[in-house]
Amino acid sequence: MRLRYMPVGTTVHNVELRPGKGGILCRSAGSSAQLLERSVAKGLALLRLASKEQRYVPLDAMATVGRVSNAEHKNESMGKAGRNRWKGIRPSVRGIAMNPIDHPHGGRTNGGRPSVSPWGWYTKGMRTRNTKKASQKLIMKRRPS
Repeated sequence: MRLRYMPVGTTVHNVELRPGKGGILCRSAGSSAQLLERSVAKGLALLRLASKEQRYVPLDAMATVGRVSNAEHKNESMGKAGRNRWKGIRPSVRGIAMNPIDHPHGGRTNGGRPSVSPWGWYTKGMRTRNTKKASQKLIMKRRPS
């Protein structure tokens, strides 16, 4: 159903960002967004996403009413490492457990370096979204860090 015809306060999922291009937002298990306002003059609807981010989407964009089922999916225990391997997920090894050649955190001398990726990029607190994107104007309120 188009957002244009939904009452304010409706819970939705599988929301399109561009009309006719297919749902992009709120598709994972248990996720949803709430329709906060409809601005017919602008042709935009304001949604509050699960991350508390508020963003505008076109009124003609389609969405499904309700939330995605299976909200308990995140609590499912794999049981053993092999089940993750069957799904193609590789083991995560701490950088400090590696050698200095393999990771910036490697070696016996602990500390002295902020948390970085194996390639030296900062991993905590640094904003990575490009602020020159055209869609940046559609984000009313960013998600809290």
